[in-house]
Amino acid sequence: MALVKHTNNSLSNITALPSAVPTGKMTLLSTATASSSASLSFDSTYINSDYQIYKFEFINIHPATDEVKFTVGFRDGGTAYDATKTTTSFVAYHNEADDNNNLQYRTDRDLAQSTDFQILGVEIGNANDENLAGELTIFSPSSTVFVKHFIATTQLTAYHDFCQEAFTAGYCNVTAAIDGVQFKMTSGNIDSGIIKLYGVK
Repeated sequence: MALVKHTNNSLSNITALPSAVPTGKMTLLSTATASSSASLSFDSTYINSDYQIYKFEFINIHPATDEVKFTVGFRDGGTAYDATKTTTSFVAYHNEADDNNNLQYRTDRDLAQSTDFQILGVEIGNANDENLAGELTIFSPSSTVFVKHFIATTQLTAYHDFCQEAFTAGYCNVTAAIDGVQFKMTSGNIDSGIIKLYGVK
């Protein structure tokens, strides 16, 4: 077998690098800060055909009301965040007393061709040190051919001293473009917290 030798001659002839944007680059598009807010919404100013992937990050989401759920709704061209969804969810939990833990598929959080808001986390406490964090990613929301898939993971401090991690996924079963996303609690306001929206190349 012949020995193959490589030289650096070709590298010395490079005069410029390609101008392509690196795959996976995240661009911050918007930051929403809650202050006793009924909801936090993002519209078509940010969610459009500019990116194929949009990612939301939830930072220190603190509810005004104790033992509430954090939810998301999607808008498909109208004024309401009621795009039809089919979803699935499971949760892992462990309490501070170290005597109760489990991993469960949660049918009570599933949606089947429903216009309801999707639950992303439950039983969030409103004590000063209790909150929720996590992320949600939606893929190709501007497509008018395919359904729009989304995946979410949240970690929260429950009102009864439990650590809960929820895994939620599903799709908006519409061919219309998704042009808005809204987050809110099932009861009361979002007392404080930040949601950041990124576009991903």
